[in-house]
Amino acid sequence: MLTGKQTRHLRALAHHLNPIFQVGKGGVNEHLIRHINEALEVRELIKVTVLNNSGEDRKEVGEQLAEQAEAELVQVIGKIIVLYKESKDHKTIVLPV
Repeated sequence: MLTGKQTRHLRALAHHLNPIFQVGKGGVNEHLIRHINEALEVRELIKVTVLNNSGEDRKEVGEQLAEQAEAELVQVIGKIIVLYKESKDHKTIVLPV
């Protein structure tokens, strides 16, 4: 679980990132989760876009992605979801205490 200070730090780091995945009308599936896990291992912090044709609630999609990828949901703002997961091999982000 992230503290408020850690969440603010991660939101600031994510500000300049571009989304690398999109959730469309297919919704959240195993294929998407596998790719998100691979990206989180390399990058630790990613953005995901929820497309308008998804038809699902963006907050629910964010919680679902975080739960299935075993990541932390940093932020859902508009159609953008920010996820964080500490990398085992490529740790670059140092969280404040």
